[in-house]
Amino acid sequence: MGVLFFIAWGLLVLGLFGLLTSTVFLVLASAGVMRFRRQAREQRAAPAAGPFLPMVSLLKPLHGAEPGLEQHLRGFFEQDYPQYEVLFCARTEADAGLQIARRLAEEYPHISTKIVTSGEPWAANAKACSLVKMADVAASDIWVISDSDVQVTPEYLRAVISPFRDAQVGAVTCLYRGVAAEGGLWSMLEAVGMSVEMSSGVVIANLLEGMQFMLGPTMAVRRGCVNQMGGFGTLGVYCADDFVLGNCVAAQGSTVVLSGHVIDHIVLNESFADSIKHQVRWMKSTRFSRPKGHFGTCLTFATPFGLLALAGALLLGMPWLGVGALVFSVAGRMLQAWLVGGLVVKERALWRTMLLFPLRDLMGLFFWAMSYTGRRILWRGEVYELQAEGVMRKVQQPAAFRE
Repeated sequence: MGVLFFIAWGLLVLGLFGLLTSTVFLVLASAGVMRFRRQAREQRAAPAAGPFLPMVSLLKPLHGAEPGLEQHLRGFFEQDYPQYEVLFCARTEADAGLQIARRLAEEYPHISTKIVTSGEPWAANAKACSLVKMADVAASDIWVISDSDVQVTPEYLRAVISPFRDAQVGAVTCLYRGVAAEGGLWSMLEAVGMSVEMSSGVVIANLLEGMQFMLGPTMAVRRGCVNQMGGFGTLGVYCADDFVLGNCVAAQGSTVVLSGHVIDHIVLNESFADSIKHQVRWMKSTRFSRPKGHFGTCLTFATPFGLLALAGALLLGMPWLGVGALVFSVAGRMLQAWLVGGLVVKERALWRTMLLFPLRDLMGLFFWAMSYTGRRILWRGEVYELQAEGVMRKVQQPAAFRE
């Protein structure tokens, strides 16, 4: 028997093994979807027990004026909520994002608005520096932190705050659907990854161990929990501040709740290069924050293993087995897209999501492999080096860096 024979069998066995592990992942995702929907129904039923509408502070870190920022921020001024304030922070008074925030504050004078600046970041994570400044002037004991590239509906605050009715709840976070605002294949593929791949992992984590982390687009937390961990300044050395914040709240013995309310996360990367850089950066961050879990991620993909099985089966003269393996892998990913995209994040173009997700699943393995190519990431035009436990430090020679 030649070397090619053993290679072919190796490809076939590896492909079939990967299809087995990815199918287990699909089964877990299905159970996670059911649990998410049950919890969402319970959260929607909670207001029947009586109103729970405490004062809330919305914390919005800004850095420049990305496309659509005014529309994204406007939604936070139009909340169906009786008493809340909106806080903005950027590095300088001249920040273009702050100029938009000021115009909106004048347009909505009935909403209490505070604008502060952080100056040049004193820590690697500039967002954490902004949160420290906003926390200093926040008037309420419940803080809702959200990124600048998200879009929300008027019921957002009511939904996010509702779980805090339980005094044991220390933090609440939201899933999000990716929205390719400008269209384009690469933006749509990145959006599908957010809606299906990312959400699948979250509902499985919620199923198996409960929420022990948060998601950056929405992090609602009690002031007392932040004070107990030493303030937002403790997040300054970490890349994945959302993961660390949720971890700290859970470690205190408080509950982190996954809200049943889903928001829009706008994909701003239109080009192939920008989209790849963003997704590899996210993968690298996960690799250093959760190294063991990230390593096992390679076994959750299906389409790449379907192709491996196809290649091995063709070399062995078993084309129908190979074709069947590939069809099985694609069908499984389409089913996953229907379950998570349709029943959890409520994708508006579900059929498109189902058709694109097998391709995004194939790309996912590539991004996973790329996450092991180095320690450096590019974030908002600056270069950082990732270290153990997701700690990062700024690198002083960005011109020499190519991600």
